[in-house]
Amino acid sequence: MDPALMMGMYLVIGLFAGGLGAILGIGGGIIITPFLTLAAGVDIKYAIGASIISVIATSSGASIAYLKDELLNLRVAMFLEIATTLGAISGALLTGVFAPNLLYIFFGGLLLFSAYNMLKKIVHVDKSSLYTGEMTPMIKKLGFYGEYFDKQTGKTVRYHLKNLPGGAAMMYGAGIASGLLGIGSGAFKVIAIDTIMKMPLKPSSATSNLMMGVTAAASAMIYFFNGAIQPVIAGPLAIGVLCGATIGTRIMQRLPSRGIRMIFVPILIYLGIEMIRKGV
Repeated sequence: MDPALMMGMYLVIGLFAGGLGAILGIGGGIIITPFLTLAAGVDIKYAIGASIISVIATSSGASIAYLKDELLNLRVAMFLEIATTLGAISGALLTGVFAPNLLYIFFGGLLLFSAYNMLKKIVHVDKSSLYTGEMTPMIKKLGFYGEYFDKQTGKTVRYHLKNLPGGAAMMYGAGIASGLLGIGSGAFKVIAIDTIMKMPLKPSSATSNLMMGVTAAASAMIYFFNGAIQPVIAGPLAIGVLCGATIGTRIMQRLPSRGIRMIFVPILIYLGIEMIRKGV
């Protein structure tokens, strides 16, 4: 394929991945890596390297807008990022241990898991997981509470968190997945913040987007020195992702995510099955 046409294709897929990644809080890597390997025929090592850079771009584009609109909880993000960064370094160091076919199978399983998680939210019509129990002294001391204005409902939502150890444990696992597979592992992050720690879905997505960038940056240097980051692939993808993430942040705040998930779930299921099939 013509190099200019190939770069244009990378730019378009980056735009698509960045937009959906910002809306769902799962990062563009979960779309980019299977696309590059299955559709473009890129070696999975280079696909993961490009995906790592794209995740950083998604986080940068989305976090600026979310921070401005007070959706992002910076205290929670920085606390949990300690566990996630340790996991990301562990995952990046494990990449040479696993055969490529195992990476395909593992990544396919992660895609199917993400589809299952989104499907549950569709079935439950995105009911709020707002925690109404009493705020513990530790949560109050750390300042793990907040409020945001929901542009869809026109209401101010106040919340506080729970279960810090459970959230931190899930974040370490999310970091391992990110470092090993070159993704933002946002599905795990949103589960940790939204389901385990009971932060509402929209600030969970915003906070997850910031954390994905920090996690990816922790493992990007290892991929760079391993020669897995190819500028001709990562560059156009990162530009597209940055533009897509900026657009996605505006869509997420004004539209319900249920309809978008209904479109996205079949895509994840298809890609997950294809990745597993290629692995075996």
